Amino acid sequence: MEYKNDKGEFISFIKAGLGDKENNHVDVCLKRVTKPVTEKFLNDRANLYKTDVDNDSELMEAFRRLAFICNEKEQECYKCPVSKYCNTYIENARKNVSADSLKMIDLFCGAGGLSLGFTQEGFVTSLANDIQDCCVDTYAHNHPETPRDHIVLGDIKDVVKNLDKLLAGRNVDIVVGGPPCQGFSMANRQRLIDDPRNHLYKSYVEVVKKVHPKFFVMENVKGMLSVAEQVKEDFRAIGYSVECHILNAKNFGVPQNRERLIYIGNCLGVDNEQIFNEIFALSENIPEHNLGDALFALRELEASRVKNSTESGSIESGYKIEKNNITEINDYISYINQDRVVNVVSNHKARYNNDRDIEIYGRMEPGDRSDDPKIADIMPYARRNGIFKDKYFKLENDKVCKTITAHMKFDCNMYIHPTQARGLTPREAARVQSYPDDYFFRGAYTKTYMQIGNSVPPLLGRAIAHVIKEHMERR
Repeated sequence: MEYKNDKGEFISFIKAGLGDKENNHVDVCLKRVTKPVTEKFLNDRANLYKTDVDNDSELMEAFRRLAFICNEKEQECYKCPVSKYCNTYIENARKNVSADSLKMIDLFCGAGGLSLGFTQEGFVTSLANDIQDCCVDTYAHNHPETPRDHIVLGDIKDVVKNLDKLLAGRNVDIVVGGPPCQGFSMANRQRLIDDPRNHLYKSYVEVVKKVHPKFFVMENVKGMLSVAEQVKEDFRAIGYSVECHILNAKNFGVPQNRERLIYIGNCLGVDNEQIFNEIFALSENIPEHNLGDALFALRELEASRVKNSTESGSIESGYKIEKNNITEINDYISYINQDRVVNVVSNHKARYNNDRDIEIYGRMEPGDRSDDPKIADIMPYARRNGIFKDKYFKLENDKVCKTITAHMKFDCNMYIHPTQARGLTPREAARVQSYPDDYFFRGAYTKTYMQIGNSVPPLLGRAIAHVIKEHMERR
């Protein structure tokens, strides 16, 4: 993973998150940020800061601002916008992990939405894996309590092969994850686990078999319900009872219509159906939210008018990292942020759109689709409206959002902001997915959409984790 972009992020977060007051004595602050630790990535990044601080005026100014709250008399980590870049903070986060905390493996972890929900309930990641480097980078950045060498970039087959070495004796209480699964057509005569297209699913089963955790949670598209009995047989064959249900994220406080098939299994003799009943009962007490709740207090933006400008920003279209000048919050924002005050806005940047699309966006009213007569004269797919009727869709503030998908990396025509002539930004999509505002998505701009669209909403993960944790603690 590349660390050199971290310097620019470090400077931007400090500019956005701290005031203009400075302390010229940066030695203590610099020493804390660059403290030698037992991880090469962190030490390499620290060495970059130490090497550049005397020659880079922006970096020196950033450290002077940081030194105002981080010096020989003060160490206000809760106010620090760059704690995830600080080796002292990261080292302390790892030391503070309780030996008796519940440990998990997160396979096909993506940006970490499912495991974030589990982390919010006190679980700690022992091992995570994904094949996308941007996902692993985002996961590692936002889970500082987990060493980066426990977050593995690469093929799941290699993880299965080297599992004992990767775990190095660490305990595992639960395996979670959503293996992509293709071959589950009813017309397919081959068993699910024997279909070569489903080697990722097979690897997930193999990890559960090898590690033998108390529980597992497997997430997938609801179409996989057609082979549910095969899945249950596969896990029963390795010693697990298992049940599955379709859960809709909108019933768990997420302002989005997002149905997913969830399998829960255990080897403790716990009734999985009872677990689901408790999850459904928990949902009855969670307030519902709509799109307007998620978009609340994010500043207005205009679509970018500059092609290929995904890594730069402007006042009009937003920046990757900027100061949050709007201090209002609502119940939903407080809920996803767990009452933390987040004074930096990240990933709130509008993408480029051409004149035609901006005109279409501006004419449409919330709830309008591609076949609306107001845009018939400029609609590029007018002859194929029957096929592309949802190619353009303007979202509605007073309803839950349609399912956020990874297609947003190509365009946001199906996710037009309800009151502004542009598509949703990555931050807005992340809010709809229930990610907290201080969860920073790393990597190329379009890949942030991919990471967010492929995620399990953390609030859904949190509800599942809450019930499973109660059953674990009873044992």
